[in-house]
Amino acid sequence: MDYAHARRAMVDNQLRPQAVTDPLVIAAMASVPREQFVPAAMQPVAYVDRTLDLGDGKWLAPPATVGRMLTEIEARPGERALVIGTAPAYVAAVLAQMGLSTNLLADGNLADGLAGGGPYDIIILDGLVEFVPDAIIAQLRDGGRLGTCLIENGVPRLVVGRRSGAGFGTRSIADAAAGPIPGFERPRAFVF
Repeated sequence: MDYAHARRAMVDNQLRPQAVTDPLVIAAMASVPREQFVPAAMQPVAYVDRTLDLGDGKWLAPPATVGRMLTEIEARPGERALVIGTAPAYVAAVLAQMGLSTNLLADGNLADGLAGGGPYDIIILDGLVEFVPDAIIAQLRDGGRLGTCLIENGVPRLVVGRRSGAGFGTRSIADAAAGPIPGFERPRAFVF
């Protein structure tokens, strides 16, 4: 398979039509070989615009979801980023290609983040979450941004948030698809 051609097709047919307009994001996603981040048997479908189940509870978000999130979060060279997810290496590689210093977290209690490395300019929760824990928000610097797929009223939405002092707010961008990140389930309330 011609993976270079698949990357060009991904940019032209998936990223650009989904408002991925940041030249840094486009250039990075056009050069990072996505097929190297999936099992060998899945390499032919690495560029399909859908969530890929990598097995063992690991997921790879669709290219358009990744591209749109990175565009909306306005990642810039020299910034510090943390990527948390079940298979965060692809997003971390794209951010590194964009010139960011990137840590990734794929094991342990993901909802605790990686406090020892913060504060971060950017945190990506690379997957579907029901809420963003305070422990993660606390690892953002003032003005830092967070991107994820958040379930809002039962619908998965791509959201971007910003920390301002002790406050944190998000804005919804678009419907999105991603695999779940364990540990980010909203605590269930007691009912009779």
